Amino acid sequence: MAGTAAVTDWADEAWPQAVVPGALHVVSTPIGHLGDITLRGLAVLRQAALVCCEDTRHTRPLLERYGITTPTQSLHEHNEARVIPGVLERLRAGEAVALVSDAGTPLVSDPGQRAVEAVVRAGGRVVPVPGPSATLAALVAAGLPALPYTMLGFLPRKGRERQEQLGLAAGLPHTVVLFEAPGRVADTLRDLAAVAGDERPVVVARELTKHFEELRRGTLAQVAAYAEEVPPRGEVVLVLGGAPAEAAPAEEALEALAAAWRAEGVPPRELQRRLVELHGASRNLAYRLAHSR
Repeated sequence: MAGTAAVTDWADEAWPQAVVPGALHVVSTPIGHLGDITLRGLAVLRQAALVCCEDTRHTRPLLERYGITTPTQSLHEHNEARVIPGVLERLRAGEAVALVSDAGTPLVSDPGQRAVEAVVRAGGRVVPVPGPSATLAALVAAGLPALPYTMLGFLPRKGRERQEQLGLAAGLPHTVVLFEAPGRVADTLRDLAAVAGDERPVVVARELTKHFEELRRGTLAQVAAYAEEVPPRGEVVLVLGGAPAEAAPAEEALEALAAAWRAEGVPPRELQRRLVELHGASRNLAYRLAHSR
């Protein structure tokens, strides 16, 4: 453990005042390989008065690996209402607090949004401490265009909301990143193929930065067949190629896009324009979708 002590000592020497008094520090932590924590992140975790964790049992191995003894407090969707007022009191008293999720960057398909919003409403300061991100790790290794991209997180499991999100993913002309539980990967790939077409390129990235890291590339039909035959294990990220510019997306995808824009308050005329100019819909279809409810 001497090596880890040297790392944390060096981090403290490099950043003797890594934390901002009275601020909530949103700290990215490894998505697998414990060596991916940043030196600044280590200094913040050591110097903070408290580390708020999605699950203290999950964060403890990271802290122990680097000899960090900062007290921890669980903070997740089931106890936020009870815990956040106490965190705000500590911030008002001038203490620095760190916020981490089980892996990667908090708030990105992870808990933490309500805590950050509460600090902002109270006039407090939120300090980002960037680092590992499953989204970016999958994006840069996928071999698909990295910019622009849209991150949709976890899809709804069923119902109209799921169909709308599937259609949105299929209709976008650029790369889309999704999270999915390993047991639902094959079904989600089949559902995407139903609206995006069997030949759309996709990458299934699993266990990123871990010993069994794997990126499976192919068409939706190919990768879905493989996932059915060999169900993936561990953490999974899906990277979907954008809709071809020369081919208008399926009507189901256009309907989902229209519904999503309508929910954002986009007026019918603008919605119709987007469908025609950005997604190649016929004017008649765009008019009908723009004015349907």
